[in-house]
Amino acid sequence: MRTAIGLVVVALACSTPVWAQRPGGNEHSFNGGHIPSRGPSPIRGEHRGDLGSVRERPFVDTHGNWFGHDSGRLDPHYHLDHPWEHGRFTGGFGPRHLFRLAGGGRERFWFNGFAFSVAPYDYAFVDGWLWDSDQVVIYEDADHDGWYLAYNPRLRTYVHVTYLGTA
Repeated sequence: MRTAIGLVVVALACSTPVWAQRPGGNEHSFNGGHIPSRGPSPIRGEHRGDLGSVRERPFVDTHGNWFGHDSGRLDPHYHLDHPWEHGRFTGGFGPRHLFRLAGGGRERFWFNGFAFSVAPYDYAFVDGWLWDSDQVVIYEDADHDGWYLAYNPRLRTYVHVTYLGTA
């Protein structure tokens, strides 16, 4: 009996490191919400998807896969005549920089003295955001010059945002 218990203990001890390395093991969680460790990979090629179709709400799954970010660099919905017109955001990117929204709405919101605006094409995707309390993580957008991605871990959704400077 002691041998059997000893074998079970050893087996459990040996399997713990393997379980910790499961897919998505490098992802982060905060307050029940999932936070991806990195932003989406750049799209290879000019354009994917049908710009005229009804879009699904963009989201990130628990393995860090970004869904809905596949239109490519030439998507006219994310074209800016003057990218980074108000400078570049320097507050930090990725899961180590979790910001609490301090007010505003989709046209202008802010946190920690930084102001942003949601892309008009993404307005429908922020209908559930709490502008005075939700938390967001900012990621660089490798496909669309002048845009960043604001990810809401509570809803697991993200939108394109442009930096408006200091609030």
